[in-house]
Amino acid sequence: MEWGTLAATLGGGLIAIAGTVLADRLRTRQEHRRGLRERRREVYAEFIAAAGAAHTELRRLAQDGAGAAGLEAASRAALTDARVYEVRERLFLDASARIAGTGQTMFERLRALRRTVAAGAGVSASAFHDVYHPYLDAVWAYREAVRAELEGPALVPSDFGWSAWDGRERCPHCAGGADGADGTGALPGGRVPEGRVPLPGHARRGDVP
Repeated sequence: MEWGTLAATLGGGLIAIAGTVLADRLRTRQEHRRGLRERRREVYAEFIAAAGAAHTELRRLAQDGAGAAGLEAASRAALTDARVYEVRERLFLDASARIAGTGQTMFERLRALRRTVAAGAGVSASAFHDVYHPYLDAVWAYREAVRAELEGPALVPSDFGWSAWDGRERCPHCAGGADGADGTGALPGGRVPEGRVPLPGHARRGDVP
């Protein structure tokens, strides 16, 4: 075999091998990106669901009340039992920087709500609403960030007939409206008046995001 033929054969073989390696790497990267996207989608939903479960229990404690000594422990258990801390760690491992940041803000405001409930503030107290509405605003900021990352259509308050996400305009304690006494837009027993939308942020008892 002439040297030129041999060199051409070897060169062709090397090109074929390099092409195969490159294709494998590209396929591996694509699979990694798909896997990361799926993990993110799962933990994004799990985080807001856990926060929603904790929020529901905190509202129940604020509405039903408990012994002064029992509220601290019960409010802490609301977050622990809902696995908020556990899922938050998973969020930090897989989330993008933007989602991790909005998730942390939401977490901090949920903790502020917990401290307020632990201090004995009921659902009609100004102290409760001072932290409750910023929490609702953070919930929607998180949802907006997740939808943007997953390339979902953007949502704005006007889509629901609202002017803002925090729910103050529909809250009788903050705006003097005519909604139900718990500030959620619901009637006693969690029923929602016909034609009305419940307060955002999984506000009614039993709601989750």
